Amino acid sequence: MAGLEDVAWDERGLVPVVVQDEGSGQVLMLAYANREAAELTLESGLAHFWSRSRKRLWRKGETSGNLLHIVEVRVDCDGDALLYRVRASGPACHTGATSCFYRTLE
Repeated sequence: MAGLEDVAWDERGLVPVVVQDEGSGQVLMLAYANREAAELTLESGLAHFWSRSRKRLWRKGETSGNLLHIVEVRVDCDGDALLYRVRASGPACHTGATSCFYRTLE
């Protein structure tokens, strides 16, 4: 078991968050969280992040309604990344795709 004190926040106070569908195992998105976003995620059961471009907290689905319901939050062995295992109530990507990782590099 680990707690938020075990997270290695970067110099900006952020940590990358991989979001994974708990049923299929598909990676849905990558975002960043600060401590407040991680706390809100754990308290509310809904995925919260820190927007690096807007410089503010946001709850996934706050405008689209496509919420990410938390099943489990994990921290990696180094403490420098989080994994949100979720049940999505709609597409994770702002483009309407199920996953943000829908393009293949050639």
